[in-house]
This record gives sequence, C-alpha cells and structure tokens, in this order.
Amino acid sequence: MKYTVDPDIAGLVVFEPEVFHDVRGEYINTFNVKDYAFLDEKFVEDDFSISRKNVLRGMHGDPETKKLIQCLYGSILLGVADLRADSPSYLYTRLYALNDKNRHQVLVPEGCVNGHLVLSDSCIFSYKQTKLYSGAANQISVRYDDPWLEIPWRVENPLLSERDANALYLKDMEEKCRKL
Repeated sequence: MKYTVDPDIAGLVVFEPEVFHDVRGEYINTFNVKDYAFLDEKFVEDDFSISRKNVLRGMHGDPETKKLIQCLYGSILLGVADLRADSPSYLYTRLYALNDKNRHQVLVPEGCVNGHLVLSDSCIFSYKQTKLYSGAANQISVRYDDPWLEIPWRVENPLLSERDANALYLKDMEEKCRKL
C-alpha cells in the first residue's frame, strides 16, 4: 500500500491500494489494519452510497470524525475543505478524482468537510468512519458552491438532497465553524 500525506492539509492522506490482475479480473485489499496502523485510528462504521450521474452529496463533516473514502464503482470528484479555524490550512480545499480504475482512497481528517459529485452514469461510494454517525443535526453542512471554498465541481445544476440544497454558506455560519 502506497500513500501520500498532503503537504498542506494536516491529516489528509491519499492511499493507493495494490490491484492484482489476472485472467479472472482484479483483486484489491481495500483495508488491512497493518497498512493503516500508523494512523492510530479505529474505524467503527462502514457506509455506502449508490448514486447516479450529476448527484452531488455534501459538503458534510464534524469536529471528531475521520473518514476513509473510496469509489468502488464508477467515477467521482471528491471535494475536501479544511474548516478547522485554528488550522494553518483553514479554508484550503482539495479535489480528487476517485474511480474504479485508480482505486485511490482519501483519509479526510476530523474538522474537514467533504462532498462528492458523480461523473459516471452511476457509482458506488464507500467510506469508513472513526465515529458512529449520530445524525445530520450533529454535522456541519456547507453549500457545495460556497464562494469561500471555490471548488470547481464541473457541473451547473447538480442533483442535491434537500439538506444540501438548504445548506448555509460559510459567511453565514462562521461561529459554528470556529468550533471545529
């Protein structure tokens, strides 16, 4: 397992699992506690979402949960933004292409929000969490098109949930973000 630590956003790591090919297809070990031992984290929940093209889920996060994210089938753009007010990378963003070809995984640190846009006709998106999900009321939701984040999503009218369509812009929730 190869990995790269992001030089700007503390705690953000990109993993490149080994993919074994033969006449039957592919084999990928997507998680092995030994490969991730340096994180000193215990993942307690696995989640999947299945979505269609132009669905944009997020930007969501909280001050305590780390997420290990990957696209198992299809192709997505994963956006990550650092909302930790005391971080030197406060408001830094990253955009990653995750798909069933490169098999990359991204560890999103606590205090950062993430969202993903489906580029393929459909996708299966997976993430492990270090805390059990306790409901949307305990998370921060930020508008996907927040001008402070400037994430180039490459879509004009994404399909959004009611929660995401009604998410606030950072300028309207600065006090809440300071607690991250």
